[in-house]
Amino acid sequence: MPPHPQPAWTHAQDLQIRRRRVEGASWETIATELSLPVRAVVERAHRIGAGRTHTSDSAPQDPLREPLPAGHPDSWDALTAGTVLQGQPYPLRHFRR
Repeated sequence: MPPHPQPAWTHAQDLQIRRRRVEGASWETIATELSLPVRAVVERAHRIGAGRTHTSDSAPQDPLREPLPAGHPDSWDALTAGTVLQGQPYPLRHFRR
């Protein structure tokens, strides 16, 4: 059986995947909105760094833990989720000293 053709991804689709995941939408919902197979959307999300989400369903953080260091993936992802900086590494190149 021949492999399924990969969709030609657009910047707008990538933004929608990121935004909808931050909003807590399921993979199935996003795939339906984009009229694409769920597997293709999940694979694309992982490629663009939108696979992980922090939803209200996740376990709360320990309030007594030490603060995370600057640029820690958990804090950086939470700060940049849904912005133009989402998926960008920390520190940004133009902030280097």
